Amino acid sequence: MRGAVERIVQQVSSSRAFARVGPHFVPALDSAVHRLTGGRTLLSARLLPSLVLISTGARSQLPRRTPLACLPERGADGAEYGWIVIGSNFGRPAHPAWTANLLAHPRAEVSRRGRQVPVTARLLRGAEREAVWRRVVAFWPPYARYQARVEREIRLFRLEPDELHKPDGPDGPEGSGEGARGGGPGGPPLR
Repeated sequence: MRGAVERIVQQVSSSRAFARVGPHFVPALDSAVHRLTGGRTLLSARLLPSLVLISTGARSQLPRRTPLACLPERGADGAEYGWIVIGSNFGRPAHPAWTANLLAHPRAEVSRRGRQVPVTARLLRGAEREAVWRRVVAFWPPYARYQARVEREIRLFRLEPDELHKPDGPDGPEGSGEGARGGGPGGPPLR
């Protein structure tokens, strides 16, 4: 049953009609559910792994919260060690604003499964981007349709947890100390 539902969602989400209306209600629903569950759940996570990116506005310098699908990167033990986020903008012509935020301010935070993790974003380019793009399209085929619809190259970012805030790192268990950025998991982002 899940396979059939997933195929239907892929068909709907890759349509031009959805690209016109989806950006107006999907992030709003995700943000509301994320707030109501104390950061533990995103509605879209029922189909795709998801996170909330907390970045700094490129122009405003204000914190921006953006729910995004993500491709978790896992180690040999199966533990997540980072995330790939995809600037598809639902196959619309312009790059999404959050990608400009990361280009201007690569230090950000990820809220996933009730935890906030300080990260550094890196735009993927060249052969590295191509290898990750193949994984992204295998993970969620509508991304290929989004890319075919737009002239711009869809931006891919690798979000890597900051070394000072990894569990049991220099700041202690779960990166709970003050560290270079202050705050800690669950605390407000300091920029």
